[in-house]
Amino acid sequence: MIRYGPAGIPLSCKGRTLKDGIEDVHNLALTALEIQMVRPKTFFRAPDEDEEVGRSIRELDGESGFVIGIDKGEDDIIYDPDVVIDEEDNLLEMASGIAYCFNDLYALGNMARRHDVALSLHTPYYMDLGGELYDDSYEMPEDDEYAEMPPETLSMQCFNTLRNGGVVLNALGGNVVVTNLGPYDPKRSREDTEANMMDNLSELMRWWKSMKLKPKLGVEVTGQQDVWGSLDQVLDLCDSFKGAVVPVLNFAQYQSRTKGSLITSTDFADLIAQFVPYSKDGVYSSFSNVEFDTEGNEKWLTPLKKGDLKFERLAECLADMMPEITLISSSPLLEHDAVYMRTLTERVLSKKAAKYLKDKKKSDEAAAIANGTLAPADPNDEPEA
Repeated sequence: MIRYGPAGIPLSCKGRTLKDGIEDVHNLALTALEIQMVRPKTFFRAPDEDEEVGRSIRELDGESGFVIGIDKGEDDIIYDPDVVIDEEDNLLEMASGIAYCFNDLYALGNMARRHDVALSLHTPYYMDLGGELYDDSYEMPEDDEYAEMPPETLSMQCFNTLRNGGVVLNALGGNVVVTNLGPYDPKRSREDTEANMMDNLSELMRWWKSMKLKPKLGVEVTGQQDVWGSLDQVLDLCDSFKGAVVPVLNFAQYQSRTKGSLITSTDFADLIAQFVPYSKDGVYSSFSNVEFDTEGNEKWLTPLKKGDLKFERLAECLADMMPEITLISSSPLLEHDAVYMRTLTERVLSKKAAKYLKDKKKSDEAAAIANGTLAPADPNDEPEA
C-alpha cells in the first residue's frame, strides 16, 4: 500500500487542532499525517492540591494542560500515565498544541485508525545529539542548599524531546518518530561527535525499550554536508540498532546531499530498494522539490512543479515496484502536493493497466490464431467505426 499525507495540519484546514487535521486529511482521501512537534517547550510546575493531587495524568482534563510526566524527586521522570500524583511532586507540562490534555491522545489515535490515517511525528528540525548529555564542568556549591541544578545541555534537551515525542506518539498509536542526529561540532573532531551520538542514542534506546514504546525511532537522511546523515551513515546506524531504529528516506535532502543524483525511475528504484530490508512495516519517506547549492547543501524546499526532482519518475518507479511506502509531502504546498503525488501515481498506474490490457488482447488474439480458433484479420476489411 502507498500512503500519502502532509507534514502537519493541512493549510486549508479551518481548524488547527490535531482532530481537525485528521478529519481534513481523511476528507482529502489521504491516509497519513506527520505531526509537527517542532517547538516542544516544557516546564515543571507544582500540582494543584484540589484538582490534581490524588489523580493520575490519564485522569487530568484540559484545564490542567498537557501534562506528560511526573518528577517525584527520583533519578528520572515518570511517564506512566496511571501513576498517582502526590503533593510533593512536580509535573512536567508541554506547550505542544498537539492536544488539550494527555488523555485526549487515546481518543485521537482511535479516530485516526477509524479514518485509516497513519500517524507519525517529526521532532524539531534542529537537533543535536553529538554533544554531552551532562555538563561535567558544572560544580554544585556545597554551602548553598538552594543552589540550582546544573542547566540542561543542548544534547540533553534534544534527548528529552525524543523521549517526549516517543511517549506522545505511543499514546496516539503512531508508528515512527522522525528525527536527525544533528550537526558536526567544529570544536571537536567528527569521530568524537559520532561517538557521542552513538552513546546518546544507545542510552535513548535502552530507555525506549524499558518503556515498551511501540513506535520506531526514524533517523532521516539529511541535506547538509556538515550535518550527520549520509545514506551509508543512516543504514549503518540501523544495522547497529536492528529493529529499533529505521531509516527515513527524505528524497529532497538526499537529492541535495548527492548533488542531483535522482534523475531516472531506476535511480529512485535503486534508492528505495536499499531501504526495504530495514523497513518491516513499509518504507517511511518524505518528498518535496528542492533547491541546493553546488556543494551539495539544501537551500530551500519548493513545490513539486518547481525544481529538478521529478515526482513523475518516482511515480513510474512506484508503479513498477508497488512497495509498502508512506510518502509525506514536505512541500510548501503540503496537502495540495500530497494529493498531486497521489494523482500522478494513479495516472501512471492507469496507463500501465491500459497498456497491459492492450498487450494481453494482442497476445490472446495471436494465440487464438495460432491454434486455429480465430481467423486472421483481413487486411482489406475496413476498421470498425
